[in-house]
Amino acid sequence: MSLQGVFNTRVSEKIGLWETNVFVQFTGLILTLIILLIAGNGNFKAIKDVNKLYLLGGALGAIIIFSVMLGITKLGPTCSIAIILVAQLLAAGIIDRFGIFGATELRFGITKFVGVGIMILGIIVFKFKG
Repeated sequence: MSLQGVFNTRVSEKIGLWETNVFVQFTGLILTLIILLIAGNGNFKAIKDVNKLYLLGGALGAIIIFSVMLGITKLGPTCSIAIILVAQLLAAGIIDRFGIFGATELRFGITKFVGVGIMILGIIVFKFKG
């Protein structure tokens, strides 16, 4: 994610954020189609059986790519990626804790919360000038 985020941000400085997002999604589509033709073994017909909410993954991907580029532009790579990682951990923790989207419900002890708190504290310390 770090390399992709920085590469995409550098492209966006020349052509724009959403233009870069289109380019990134398109090149990803081309590569994925090539891999699908070589190694694909799934069944597209089964997509009708998928929860329609889960089909939003591509749209979420576009928003995530945009957010990563914007974050790196505004905060720099290290701070931006650190914040994204903590946000992803918190979201994953909530999904696990409450069994959202069919995930197995997991219990969280105090050590998990302390760990995330230390990560957040680390970001705050990292942002201090000095």
